[in-house]
Amino acid sequence: MSVAFRRESDEEHKEPRFELPIPAGPNLVTERGMAMIGERIAALEAARDAAEDAEDRERIARDLRYWQTRHATAQLTAPPTDGTAGFGSTVDILLAGKPRTIAIVGDDEADPKADRLAFSAPLARALIGAEEGETVAFAGREDAVAVLAVR
Repeated sequence: MSVAFRRESDEEHKEPRFELPIPAGPNLVTERGMAMIGERIAALEAARDAAEDAEDRERIARDLRYWQTRHATAQLTAPPTDGTAGFGSTVDILLAGKPRTIAIVGDDEADPKADRLAFSAPLARALIGAEEGETVAFAGREDAVAVLAVR
């Protein structure tokens, strides 16, 4: 029997659409991150209301569910005040002889190209707890990163 005679609907051959994956662990956010989530929700709600195509509305609704979940689970976290690097800190470092300024942020704020690293990233984890003047281990080297300043 031909497939054309037994297929129930045109939807049967399409790829399933899954929800966007939520990063594991706590949803720590900075004030900037909380504002970004709110802006993203507002933009998606406007796009959903303006969407004319059912498939576009479905895609936007999926993205909106992700961001609403991230907003509901967000834990606003302040940077440490004791001079150590931590979530929300900006850290000036020397890595492989090159200066870099790393901001340690939440998963949704992360932009590695702009040196905004998620707190779960390996380099950010290596820096957490470090103080100005320290060297920290990274990538198998004990003295790989020199911490120049913590803000």
